[in-house]
Amino acid sequence: MLQKICIFILVIFSSFGLTGQNVTEQKNVMLPIEQLFKGMSLKDTFLIRNTFYSVARLATTGTDKTGAAFFKQESVNNFISSIGGIPTATKLEERLLSHSIQIDDNLAIVRTPYEFYVNDNFSHCGVNVFELFKTPYGWRITSIIDTRKKENCPKE
Repeated sequence: MLQKICIFILVIFSSFGLTGQNVTEQKNVMLPIEQLFKGMSLKDTFLIRNTFYSVARLATTGTDKTGAAFFKQESVNNFISSIGGIPTATKLEERLLSHSIQIDDNLAIVRTPYEFYVNDNFSHCGVNVFELFKTPYGWRITSIIDTRKKENCPKE
């Protein structure tokens, strides 16, 4: 009986350790995403650049004013330059409403519904999907694709 109790306690504490490691790794995955949005808010191009892997891709999808679907790609360099060119007085804020994280070895996928504000005024909303790669220096963003719309915002 004592042996069964000891095994049960060992299993319980082992699962806590695994959960703790998973939670820690999830926090590590979120670091470059949080750093990206902090860099955007501060218009700090150095901070933003350090979140991306060297061959990262950016894309946006949505519908235009006529209702036609669009898919637009942008280089990381153009994105960083555009953020760096925004006047200091302009406030940018991306509010993540939630997130789901999936990790397998050195690959992570993060889905984040969001709302975007410029000078505290609602601009648009949608969902970001981040792909990240675990490097010796930590997780780096390899790809971001997002949706952009002005209504029917996800509230997940």
